[in-house]
Amino acid sequence: MSLLRVATYNIHKGVQGMGSARRLEIHNLGHAVEQLDADIVCLQEVRKVHRREEQHFSRWPDMPQAEFLAPEGYTSVYRTNAYTRHGEHGNALLSRWPVITYQHEDMSDHRFEQRGLLHVEVLVRGFPVHVVVVHFGLIPASRVRQVKQLQQFIAREIPAHAPLLVAGDFNDWGTTMSRHLQTIGLTSMQNDKNRQATYPSRFPMVQLDHVYSRGLTPQNMHVPRGRIWWRMSDHLPLLAEFKVP
Repeated sequence: MSLLRVATYNIHKGVQGMGSARRLEIHNLGHAVEQLDADIVCLQEVRKVHRREEQHFSRWPDMPQAEFLAPEGYTSVYRTNAYTRHGEHGNALLSRWPVITYQHEDMSDHRFEQRGLLHVEVLVRGFPVHVVVVHFGLIPASRVRQVKQLQQFIAREIPAHAPLLVAGDFNDWGTTMSRHLQTIGLTSMQNDKNRQATYPSRFPMVQLDHVYSRGLTPQNMHVPRGRIWWRMSDHLPLLAEFKVP
């Protein structure tokens, strides 16, 4: 049996801490992504450029973070969600398998939060798998509108019978997003007995990060834990495995 290993990880722009005490974690995150050994890695809060941090950290990478984090042989796809005074950041996908197509859609619900989705079609062992990387808003009403926009995007852009994964940071402490996604056939291995807390990373209490699937058979789900993980981001990564033909 072949398994497709998928990870989702909010990397907090590669920096932890506040003010003068903040520290650069992007190099450690590079090693972490390799250690995950996932076929597909879905990332949120990924910097393309940040001019102030480039000046502050002497070891700031010379390339965008998505490219920097991609293990050897992987393809990186990045699209910007947010433009700020000093740079921009967004979602990214790293793939061990060939990338067929990709596109981005703006999901910003109000002017205080710039959000988006990244849709990538990947050729896994000869058959296409659609992957949507999302980062939903902090306001509950915004998330409800964003999940409806996601549903519309899937109906419009992705064939009904195509294998589909939707992964990312949903910022939902309850089950609202899950209920909405179930209406279009997307399910998660997460339930009351199998909850995998990912936030906050040091003392995880809630699962904000999910991998939903349609047309793929889930096998297991896992969250790496320990000091090396909670130091790198305010989220822990989530790993999920699916059976592929």
